[in-house]
Amino acid sequence: MTGKQNIQATQSFGKTIDFGKTASDYRNFRAGFPPEFFDALSVKNYIKPKQTALDIGTGTGTVARGLAQKGLIVTGVDPAQALLDEAAELDRDTGVNIHYRTGSAESLTEANNSFDLLTAGQCWHWFDRPKAAQEAKRVLKPHGRIIIAHFDWLPFAGNVVEATEQLILKYNPKWTMGGGSGIYPQWLQDLAEAGFSTIETFSFDLPVYYSHEAWRGRIRASAGVKASLSAEETVRFDSELSQALLKGFPEDPLAIPHRVWAVTALNTK
Repeated sequence: MTGKQNIQATQSFGKTIDFGKTASDYRNFRAGFPPEFFDALSVKNYIKPKQTALDIGTGTGTVARGLAQKGLIVTGVDPAQALLDEAAELDRDTGVNIHYRTGSAESLTEANNSFDLLTAGQCWHWFDRPKAAQEAKRVLKPHGRIIIAHFDWLPFAGNVVEATEQLILKYNPKWTMGGGSGIYPQWLQDLAEAGFSTIETFSFDLPVYYSHEAWRGRIRASAGVKASLSAEETVRFDSELSQALLKGFPEDPLAIPHRVWAVTALNTK
């Protein structure tokens, strides 16, 4: 990862978390990838209607749903059934049809050469990356495309993100994901070593607007809070964050800087 982040430490931390505990906040408050991301995929000709796509680490289906709205035929895989249940409800609200199943990126049950596209949004760092990359190659058709994408908040000096990250670390010193730049050069090496070719990246920044209540919900849904703290610790954290926002960042809504970053490559078998 970038900045203060450490891949190995994050993977170890990941073994202690349960995103199923965050399902409600995850659904209600965690902003998914913006429409501009999916528009960029279309403009760059990375995705086309009628393609088959597998979204690993799908969570509540933010990437899967965006692809389905672009006309792709999508399957989503995630180990947390609670998140998939929320994804299905969001799909009904949106009017798209996506097939979901529980499973892991490292041991997919899908057949060889069965997908035009494989996506991983906000999740590649949790995986055994060499295994996940090899599974991606296996299930992708020849010349199929992989896209690994992130949509990260940006902690700038003195901003609300920096203050929030400091509070997360106060309650959860084992949290490893602060101080990032939203750029992941290691993922390019992962893909190259797995035998993918024609590797490209793109990125752009934009603000996401959160009310105080929504920002608190977004942070509760993060790996460092509700997914890994006790219920009592989460309540105390949330109360302290509420006071910190009122005192230090009274504007409402808050403009939270974010960065979209993605790497894509082709499966040359």
